[in-house]
Amino acid sequence: MSGDNTGAGDGPLWLPTDSGFATAAIHSGYVPKDWSYAPVVPSISLSTTFEQDAPAQHRGYEYTRSGNPTRQILEDTLAALDKGKHGLVYSSGLAATTNLIAMLNTGDHVICMDDVYGGTGRLFRQMKKSSNIETDFVDLTDLSKVTAALSKDTKMVWIETPTNPILKIVDIAAVSELVHAFSKDIIVVVDNTFLTSYFQRPLTLGADAVVYSLTKYVNGHSDVLMGAIVTSRDDLKERLAFLQNSLGAVPSPFDCYLVIRSIRTLHVRMPLHMKNAFQIAKFLASHPLVEKVIHPGLPSHPQHQLALKQSSGHSGLISFYIKSPGDSSKFLQKLKVFSLAESLGGYESLAELPFSMTHASVPEDLRAKLGITESLVRLSVGLESLEDLIADLDAALKSSANQA
Repeated sequence: MSGDNTGAGDGPLWLPTDSGFATAAIHSGYVPKDWSYAPVVPSISLSTTFEQDAPAQHRGYEYTRSGNPTRQILEDTLAALDKGKHGLVYSSGLAATTNLIAMLNTGDHVICMDDVYGGTGRLFRQMKKSSNIETDFVDLTDLSKVTAALSKDTKMVWIETPTNPILKIVDIAAVSELVHAFSKDIIVVVDNTFLTSYFQRPLTLGADAVVYSLTKYVNGHSDVLMGAIVTSRDDLKERLAFLQNSLGAVPSPFDCYLVIRSIRTLHVRMPLHMKNAFQIAKFLASHPLVEKVIHPGLPSHPQHQLALKQSSGHSGLISFYIKSPGDSSKFLQKLKVFSLAESLGGYESLAELPFSMTHASVPEDLRAKLGITESLVRLSVGLESLEDLIADLDAALKSSANQA
């Protein structure tokens, strides 16, 4: 069964949400009576090593880099929420990305969405220099461009949807079908950081693996740095588990505990992020000092209908252009409730200038092509009172314009 999801009041009609998500988020990965003292809340296993019954005979765990009880609960929970079989967690989102890239060999070819998180693009560009792994940055919203980019050396297609920071929507099912028809050896990866498994499940749409920066919405409290990969393919899990142990970029048990705690309220937080962001998007769209607003829930978004067909909603991400480019920095400095800071997905509202902050490493010509200009502002709308957030944005826009 699925729950109704009509957005925020007069918002768009998204796909229904999974009515069982809340129960899965609270109970997946952990059964209290599996433990001798049946704690309702999972315990934190801080031990780095585990006593063995005999040489090389352990009880499931031997060394925390290789496996940890608290980490296992988190990995199992993430897999369940994405309708996958295997979850693996890492010390950061980029560590998860690095482990996926580590499956590639010299001479391999990658197709990556052109508009992606700045750190992802920077890493793929560096792989050309260090490992001779060629990456083509392609607009995956155009299937003809995907077809044109495929070659016999292509081994991975990297989708980010919605994209960062332009919020393009890629048709996961269509791209996955096209790529797998060309070669079943190509791994289709989807970065689902912006929506989480609450709003979108790429594995059910044909992707081979889902990658997350858990730092963002999944943790949602801006106090943990962590990444994850979820897959249903046993062969990928075997390769990734080897790399996870060998490269050693694993999170601490305490951080795993914090993310487990956060997942238990994911289904409560995401709808409020969506509600606040959609109302703010509508407010900004009618503001005289705003040139353009980008939000998949608005009919003006070029992939609006695809977003409604593919997802159960949208998070707190909004991008918009201020009419006077020179006012963007002033606007950001005038904000009182929103904090001028990088990152996203926490309960607090953040604002940033991708041009000189999160996407400063993107080559200048690509930034211009994508529309990452000095007038583009990205908002991560949090869980504060909607009226206070709108008043803050309105006052900062007017103040920055009057200061010009």
